[in-house]
This record gives sequence, structure tokens and C-alpha cells, in this order.
Amino acid sequence: MTPDAERVQGGNGARTDGNLGYWCRRACERFADRTALIDLSRTPPRRVSYRELDERMDRAASLLESADVRPGEQVALGVGNRFEFVEIMFGIMRRGAVPVPLNHKLGASALRHVVSDAACRAAFVDVDAAPRAAQAVEDGGIAIRWHVGGRARAGWHDYESALSKAPAGFEPPSLPRRAVAFLPYTSGSTGNPKGVVLTHEGQVWWVRCLEKYWPADPSERALVAVPLYHKNAMAGAVKPLLQAGGSVVIQPGFAPEPFLRALSEHRCTRVSAVPAVFAMALRCKDLMARLDFSALRTVTLGSAPVQPELVHAVSSAFGVDVGESYGLTEGGPVMLGPRTDGAPAPVGSCGAAWPEGEVKLVQDGEEHPSDGELWVRNPGVAAEYRNLPGLTAARIKDGWLATGDLFHRDEDGFFFFRGRADDMFNSGGENIYPKEVEDLLLSHPAVLDAVVVPLAHEVKGHVPAALVVAAPESDATPEALTRHALEHGPAYAHPRRVVLVDAVPLTGAGKPDRHRAAELLQAGGPGRRAAGRP
Repeated sequence: MTPDAERVQGGNGARTDGNLGYWCRRACERFADRTALIDLSRTPPRRVSYRELDERMDRAASLLESADVRPGEQVALGVGNRFEFVEIMFGIMRRGAVPVPLNHKLGASALRHVVSDAACRAAFVDVDAAPRAAQAVEDGGIAIRWHVGGRARAGWHDYESALSKAPAGFEPPSLPRRAVAFLPYTSGSTGNPKGVVLTHEGQVWWVRCLEKYWPADPSERALVAVPLYHKNAMAGAVKPLLQAGGSVVIQPGFAPEPFLRALSEHRCTRVSAVPAVFAMALRCKDLMARLDFSALRTVTLGSAPVQPELVHAVSSAFGVDVGESYGLTEGGPVMLGPRTDGAPAPVGSCGAAWPEGEVKLVQDGEEHPSDGELWVRNPGVAAEYRNLPGLTAARIKDGWLATGDLFHRDEDGFFFFRGRADDMFNSGGENIYPKEVEDLLLSHPAVLDAVVVPLAHEVKGHVPAALVVAAPESDATPEALTRHALEHGPAYAHPRRVVLVDAVPLTGAGKPDRHRAAELLQAGGPGRRAAGRP
């Protein structure tokens, strides 16, 4: 097939329909004067209409065209939680270039790796919010760069000034059918971040599935308090709400009291966040009692293991149904969700298989009806891991992605997350899943949060150990929590070391940082130590 035959054919409409940068174009036309974004990073909050958002996306695309940044070239995006992130992210896509969202909480060496590995040609950086990202761009010798908000910086162009001079109209290029839409980097606790190549075709399929099976209502308003560079914000709020005509409230960062006030004062109808956000928010009992959450309809927890106790606590505190979500950057990103027949998922389940795409559970190399590693195949699965052919070959086979996540599927087709295959460890011949031990600890009424990791043991190889956050007013001790685990679970799974902490360490994506937790536990931690049976 010739290159021309592989390109999206037709006029401007066909070009926009196949370009993820235009995913909300119909909402921009239908709801031009309605508020799309409310940015709380400044005072007073900045409100952006659909008409303005659409125009600024076009101007961002024009800005790149005038700088001779071409379709297919990578553009670093190191911007904090402010409305400009959204317009730049999708403006880059409209140009046909490839945004590389930077987790600016990463260390300097990891950010330098991302900028270099992605071969970024240009950059947009919020220098004040992401100084390490700015340094990585400078170290990488990227000459085409704009600073977004904050103070001026030598050698950087002012984004707002440049945007105001860019043409408002933009003619999108035609793109190959499997053109790369964006290039996020996933970060584990070890090794360099890995680039995930996601296509326009696959990502447009994903947002159209949302629109077809689970459409948002134009009256809805979502709150985003987690980083915009993370899929939880994009998949849980920005993409579904802005393609429907709803609005999104953006917080510059998470803090419990501003989070709760924003939910109440802006009459948010839905919120999706990592479990740690709600675990911290629930401690503000006096403030919650004074605020009005009557507009809130849906709370979704995801991006990290969710304990049933937290689900019940959140549902009781806000008086709403609480859902659990699952997805991963490489996988679509979502392939499990609400049943289309409306049947509610039981507590502990993140839903059933999507009506489009395929899923299966694999155990010992064979498909298993109820337990195993989740494999998924759909148009949104990553095309490859950038510059990592060995990893691509190991994880993506005949279109199937081996997720590395272990699940149980019940007789009604609902999936229950058991943990990461990489997190499972063997203790004296018994396989232990950290999430199961965490759930056991969280069944104690005094425990608010917990993270379990393996520690080396001279006899058993490894044994479980735990960092635990207890309620401030409780008199819980490590010894009491160890006894609770022994009394309510298998003896081999009880944590041999328990350290009380104010908060469990988190990664930049809001997930438990198991590597850091292991370091704290190995060192004895800042709290007290409890030894269980060997």
C-alpha cells in the first residue's frame, strides 16, 4: 500500500474526525458560550468557554506551524494543573505533532531521560511549577521553547504573548491512519520511564466508545485535583466531560480542605481521583459537616488498589454511589467498566468487560475462566514501547497486551483486581499478594491506609511488612495490628513489621510508592516496630 493510500482521505471534516485534537469540536460548536474549564490556579478563577478553548487550541497549533514544528515531531509538555495544559496538549495534536506529557514530579535524571528518549523538538513548560522539567529541556538543547505562566526566563518565549499573535484559524494536516497521537511515559519504582506510543485511531475509538455507551450529560461538572498529565484526570474527567458539553474544574494541586471546598462551592456532580485523595479528605470531618455536597452524583476511585473499607466510608460521607475504575496507559486506557445493562458492580469490582475490544485471563500460558493475568486487545492498545523492542515483543503479542495485573472474574462477569504480578512474592512457599494483606489491615476500624511490601527473611525468603496510617484519635499500636492480622487472616500473611506513619509515600501519579515504603521499613521507619511470629 502506498503512503498516500494509508492517509486519512477526504476534506477538513475527515481530517478532524481522525485527529484526537478535535475530540471536543462538536461540543465547541454546539455549546460555544458555555463554560468548559474553570481554573482555580489563579484568583479570581479563570473561566474558559468552549469557543475560547477551541480558538486557543487552533492558535497553539498555528504557533507550532509557524515555528516549523512538523507533524510527527515530539513536543515536551511540562505544565501544571492550569487550563493551558488542555489547550496545549490537544493543540499539539491538531498540528499532528506528538505531545510528551512530563511528570514533573520525577527526578532530574528521569526527566532528562524522557526528553532525550522522546527526541523532543520543542517544549512548553510552566517554569515555576516544573523547574526540573525546564532544566531538562535546557539540558537537552531544545531551542524552540515557551514558558507558560509565571515569571519570564532567559532563553524562553512567553507563551501567552506568542499565542495572541498566532493565527486563529488552522488547517489540520492529513495524518497516516496509525499516526501517533501522544507519547506518555510510565514510571515504575525502578528503571527509567518507558514511552508508550498511542495512536490517534486508537484514542479516538476510546472516546467514541465513551460517547456511545456511557455518555456524560452536558449539565455535569467534574473536579480534577490529580495531575493533568495522568490518565485519571484525562480519562475520568477531561475527555468525557468536554466532548459532552459539560465543564471541568481544575485545582492546581491536591490539599484536603481546598478539594472539599471546590467540590461544594462549584457544585461538582462527579469526581474521580486516586484512593489517597479521599483517605486524606475524610479526615476533615468538621469541614465536611459544614459543606453542601448535594450536587455530587458520582465518586470514582481508581489508578491504585481500592480497599472496600474506603469505598464504604466515602459512600457514607458523601451520600453517593462509589465506583471503582481500572485502566492502564498502554491498554486503551480503559477496558473494564460499568455494564451496559445498568447492573451495579459489587463492592471491590472495577466492572465488566467493555462491549467493544477483547479481554481474557491467562494463567500458566493458557486462558483461564476466572483467574489470571489480564490480557486486552482493542484499537487503543499501545502500538509499541518507544525504543524498547524487547519489552514490546514481551508485552504485546498479536495485538494482545499482557497487562501484568492479576484479576478474578466472578460468574456474573465482574472483575476484581488482586494485585500486580510484579508485586506478588513468595514467603516460605506461600504466594502473597500485598493488596490482600492491605485489605486485612484495613478491616481494623482504626486503620485509614496501609501499604505492604516484602522484606528479606533468612528462613522464608521474604515476609510481609507494612506502613500503616491510623486514625489520629485511635490508640492503635503495631502490636495490636499484628494480632488483628493473625486473628483474621492466614498466619503466613501477617506483617512481621508494622510502622505507623502520618501518610504512606506516593508516586507522582498518586499510587503507593512501594520502593520508598520498603526503604522506610528496612530502616525501621519513623514509627514503632512490631514483630509477629516468624
